[in-house]
Amino acid sequence: MSRRADQKQAARVIRQQLAAERRRTRTMWITFVAVGVLLIAGLIGWGVWQSQKTTSYATPAGVTENGGTDAGILVAGDGPVTVEVYLDFICPACKQFEATVNPTLNQLLADKKIRLVWHTLGFLDGASTTQYSTRAASSAGCASDGGKLKEYGEALFAQQPAEGGPGLSDDQLIDVGGTVGLNAPSFAQCVRDVRYSDWVAHVNDMASQRGVNQTPTVFVAGKQVKQPTAENVAAAVAAA
Repeated sequence: MSRRADQKQAARVIRQQLAAERRRTRTMWITFVAVGVLLIAGLIGWGVWQSQKTTSYATPAGVTENGGTDAGILVAGDGPVTVEVYLDFICPACKQFEATVNPTLNQLLADKKIRLVWHTLGFLDGASTTQYSTRAASSAGCASDGGKLKEYGEALFAQQPAEGGPGLSDDQLIDVGGTVGLNAPSFAQCVRDVRYSDWVAHVNDMASQRGVNQTPTVFVAGKQVKQPTAENVAAAVAAA
């Protein structure tokens, strides 16, 4: 009797062990499936978020594909060579570029050799107390809507504020627009709303992905001009 009881006990232990193993296996597969579902849901959610991230901002008139999707604004020209300028309206070096290289660009435009694209950046928001870089870049988008981007940008550089201060106020940005013929109430409202701030952030992202880490940065026919002097830009256009 003792031997038979021992056999029954041993069989019961084996059955319990097998049942426990089946439970562990079932739990493991349930966990794997749950993790897989969560992973797929996460990937779908990330994809939706990325899609919304790249399409939820307003874009100014004249945006181009140069340098990445919606990354710049066509300023002027329809020549065969694209010249892209990455600029920040509070950047002193950009103002110097505007003074020394812009006459050459204007001549190339007049000769129908180039199309000029500006990437208006908000890289230097920390150089003012009011995020002037982004506000000015957004207002440039408003000027593009009004067909006066180049004139407005040149006027902004002519009145460039010092770094470290508040920059130009919204009222002052609107007044600058008035000097180049941007007198419509829609321009003023666009400036006050900082309508294109999200687009400026996108331009910043695209610039960083392209390796742009300073302003001004110039590309001619997709190739960076390492020292963007008037002579070097003109030579790059001629070579292209």
